[in-house]
Amino acid sequence: MPCTTVLVGKNASNDRSTMIARTDDGFFDVKKLVVVEPNQQKKHYKSAISHVEIDLPDHPMRYTACPSVDPKNGVWAATGINAAQVGMTATETITSNPRVLAADPLVEYKKAKTRREKDVPGGIGEEDIVVLVLPYIRSAREGVLRLASLLEQYGTYESNGIAFNDENEIWWMETIGGHHWMARRVPDDQCVVMPNQFGMDAFDLDDAFGAQRDHLCSADLREFIAENHLDLNQNGAFNPRDIFGSHTDMDHVYNTPRAWFMGRCLAPHTYCWDGENADFTPESDDIPWSFVPERRLAVEDVKYLLSTHYQGTPYNPYSGQDTGKRGMYRSIGINRTGVTAICQIRSDVPEAIKGLEWIIFGSTTFGAALPVYPNVAKMPKYLSDVSLDASTENFYWGSRLIGALADHNYATCIQQIERYQNAVAVKGRQLVREYDRKMAESGDFTLAAKANDALCAMAKEQTTATLTKVLHDASTHMKNGFNLADN
Repeated sequence: MPCTTVLVGKNASNDRSTMIARTDDGFFDVKKLVVVEPNQQKKHYKSAISHVEIDLPDHPMRYTACPSVDPKNGVWAATGINAAQVGMTATETITSNPRVLAADPLVEYKKAKTRREKDVPGGIGEEDIVVLVLPYIRSAREGVLRLASLLEQYGTYESNGIAFNDENEIWWMETIGGHHWMARRVPDDQCVVMPNQFGMDAFDLDDAFGAQRDHLCSADLREFIAENHLDLNQNGAFNPRDIFGSHTDMDHVYNTPRAWFMGRCLAPHTYCWDGENADFTPESDDIPWSFVPERRLAVEDVKYLLSTHYQGTPYNPYSGQDTGKRGMYRSIGINRTGVTAICQIRSDVPEAIKGLEWIIFGSTTFGAALPVYPNVAKMPKYLSDVSLDASTENFYWGSRLIGALADHNYATCIQQIERYQNAVAVKGRQLVREYDRKMAESGDFTLAAKANDALCAMAKEQTTATLTKVLHDASTHMKNGFNLADN
């Protein structure tokens, strides 16, 4: 599924939290935020898409999930934080190349052609991964190892990137063909940008086959590379992106421009991003996987990165100037996003409330980021009670309606959108500060549920008010408008 991912190490954030964030860019999937209690987690799992069946371990933990409201294609849980304060987002669809896919083919579902034959299940994929992994892990590293064992046993039918975070570490994992994989711990002082391509541009094989401090991979990865002549690198370098990834013309329109713009935001003076002497252009294949940001990032910065559409460049689709390049690259803040989640694991609060999940429904360009506490028995109805029919009674449809109206009237609505986003951020942070303090002082962490109720009440008030304003603005710009003075 086309998505964009941002990862922020603890020393790259303003408050020493780790953050993993991803836009879930499906096909206008209707999403909700729910809590899955241990007794709701199935003991036996069957994939709707690949038909693979997997027995799950005993003693799952409570976790949050952002499943599709329509279950016809499976769960698609997307992201969440579990009771052990471990976050996960899955998955970023990434690229590969024919050499890799021929050597280790994707494991695709094969329906029987005759009555005498049997269906052949496929591997696991984005539909399944959060449900299969998140309830059973107590650290980011454990997430990599559990998913690795599933990949090696069942395979996958698609190329995926998966992020895990706990209080101290972020791990990024990429699949290679049907059964192989590699994972790297994000340096604490760096940020990672991922735009639907195989991302890692460096990897320490000696560490992966030795101490495994910051790198993990399939046990036979060296042999797999050598036996299939996959290494295209020169002079002893080892760049996984060149070995396992792609450099296609489509990448230069769809993927690399997003990495270019995010890098431009994170390290504007470290590299030259524009002009004839630019270090990187929107179509460069060697844009770094990770950056040391020139200033530390807060949640609002992550949200901004995932809302962008090439502002300040000739490629901005909302530009009032016809640059001849307007809209030529795929924006990050795109129309079809179902949900964006920023899983933040903090270090300056009690253990029970270290996790904070920031939710944006619909296009991030127009949506507001609402923080909620994940370690609760259930989510408020404003987030969890979402129907397939449009409604103003939940955050998903309120956000989607605002985006659809404001997009067509960008110049006149953007001020209202910015006020809305800032109001939710300010009031959301105020409520989090208030309830953090109350729970730390009292030790009563059941107050998290009351905090979520207050946060959702605030979000509903702000969303309804903003929807009213942008609807009025859109109404004044209808093409059938006419006044007596127009005669």
